[in-house]
Amino acid sequence: MTEEHRGAGDAVDGVLAALADPTRRRLLDLLAERGEVTATTLATGLPVSRQAVVKHLAVLDAAGLVSGRRVGREVRYTVRPTALNATAHWMAALAADWDRRLAIVKRVAEAAEREPDGR
Repeated sequence: MTEEHRGAGDAVDGVLAALADPTRRRLLDLLAERGEVTATTLATGLPVSRQAVVKHLAVLDAAGLVSGRRVGREVRYTVRPTALNATAHWMAALAADWDRRLAIVKRVAEAAEREPDGR
């Protein structure tokens, strides 16, 4: 495996691990809806503390899904779609590969059905 593919795989792994948590998915949804907002603002719509939101945002940031920008005493977070787009591209390629494999199985099964006596 090349370093480029290994790096892309690590990025996808990080995104999938970050998105495995429903609170982080909700945070990402809220950021996509609201644009650039603070952890305090995000915490008002969730059943977790501001500190928990900050920890979740750190995981999303490490996965490349959000970024924080200091404005005075606050940190404002925003969605970074590049890592999510790369993961979606990987998933689409995986789905296409399975579609191809299933089409082959279907052709083999249909050919077997057409042959008399299963031969």
